[in-house]
Amino acid sequence: MFISNVDSGLERLLRARLPLPEEVGDVAFDVPTSGWSAQLSRITVNLFLYDVQRSAQPSRSATLRPEENGGSLVRRRPQPMVQLGYLVSAWAGNPRDEHQLLGHLVSILAGTEALPEEYVVGDLSSTVRLSLGDEKTQARDIWGVVGGTLKAAVVLQVTVAADTFDWEEQAPAVTRIEALANRWEEPVDA
Repeated sequence: MFISNVDSGLERLLRARLPLPEEVGDVAFDVPTSGWSAQLSRITVNLFLYDVQRSAQPSRSATLRPEENGGSLVRRRPQPMVQLGYLVSAWAGNPRDEHQLLGHLVSILAGTEALPEEYVVGDLSSTVRLSLGDEKTQARDIWGVVGGTLKAAVVLQVTVAADTFDWEEQAPAVTRIEALANRWEEPVDA
């Protein structure tokens, strides 16, 4: 679920900040092949998810919270961090309009280190961190692989915790250790 929640959060961010209302244009997550692009009839921002891998960032610490019914505490083991790579492109009918739209996209994404809470969808285990660029991957390489027409685009890296481990009942806290204390008080036979 975490990837679809990230997708929805990114769409909400872009629709609000561009602005790009649904009646004006689309936010898509399709493979930008030449066949796909030939079918476009509206302004479209495409976020193609081309890479998913474990992040070099350490796992997030374990989380505790009370059960929903107000009972005992539940615990969630540390979630591994995952890095998602998106190729972000603008489709507007002519290069000048596409460059203007891409410029707005870059300004928004470059100025946003983390997806703001008001755009987060669902229950994510961590902040959604955003950064532009990827030293290993060039946009032109992705275009070549998907068979699309080479065009200006930006690579967006998203780092988020994966939803690997479910919530588990937390063991009760230890408040005292009687057995060990009693053993220390017993006389030792010499």
